[in-house]
Amino acid sequence: MLHLRLIVPADRTDEVTGLLERTVGTAHLAVLPGVARDPVGDVVLCDVAREAGDELIGALRRLGVDKYGAITVENMDLTLSARADLAEAEAPGEGADAVLWEELTDVTHEDSTFSVTYVAFLAVATMLAACGVMLDNAILIVGAMAVGPEFGPLAGISTALVQRAPRLVGRSLWALIGGFAAAMAVTAGFAWLMDAFGLFDEAMIEGARPNTAFVWQPDWLSFVVAFLAGIAGTLSLTSAKSGALIGVAISVTTVPAAANAAVAFSYGDYGQMTGSIQQLLANLGGIVLAGTLTLLAQKALWRTARRRQRTNAKAPLGADA
Repeated sequence: MLHLRLIVPADRTDEVTGLLERTVGTAHLAVLPGVARDPVGDVVLCDVAREAGDELIGALRRLGVDKYGAITVENMDLTLSARADLAEAEAPGEGADAVLWEELTDVTHEDSTFSVTYVAFLAVATMLAACGVMLDNAILIVGAMAVGPEFGPLAGISTALVQRAPRLVGRSLWALIGGFAAAMAVTAGFAWLMDAFGLFDEAMIEGARPNTAFVWQPDWLSFVVAFLAGIAGTLSLTSAKSGALIGVAISVTTVPAAANAAVAFSYGDYGQMTGSIQQLLANLGGIVLAGTLTLLAQKALWRTARRRQRTNAKAPLGADA
């Protein structure tokens, strides 16, 4: 269930409560007259099944509640109520499968910000991966993958494409391209510094590295893995019951490929650098394509579920007999 807290001007309260009462999947409607002070108005409380939440939030925004008042949405981990059980049963689909587009847009917008913290995480992850590829240490590679924050901008691009929001596409692309450029530049400097201290040398990158050579040898399997990871990552962001995002982070070769490209550049090995960049682009492209197609499929499935629910609601009793 989702809990909605609305601030509504007193002269619009009846209109809003009427919408809430008509919406399938709502429960526990309460009105606190004159409680709100900024902005001035009534506070309207309501619970709604997650699978009905996106449509209700969209309807509230069309009424302008977010402009003349406020809409606050909270996830409720536990609701003990027969009325809530009935609301969930009446709403179409399953709550775990529901996509809250406003929530997804907000999350990806925040994760797609080109900030000092974002660049710092990406740079640290890339330097860790540089140590991993130079030492041919798969454990360090996995750790670097887990630290990298690049899935946020990738999900932001997919969400913006589906929502047809070109400004968010540009913002996410800037965070992705600018972040990787900055991280790779820092990592190249880090490699030169490590070489000066005798901790890295050219023989390490030119030698056989059976555990990590895949980061600069792209093939179609790399794209397939990235595509599958993109599906899993998108489902993790949109689902109410998934914690798979960390698994996605350690299954794609983005940060390690960027690290190997930076180290190869620092030693003038442009063949490895080119292969690493191709690996990076293949993984980024696979994730974005998978994320976009997954969101489009989810959008189509929910549109079908809502259309079926409306059809069933209009059907006369005994029509299925």
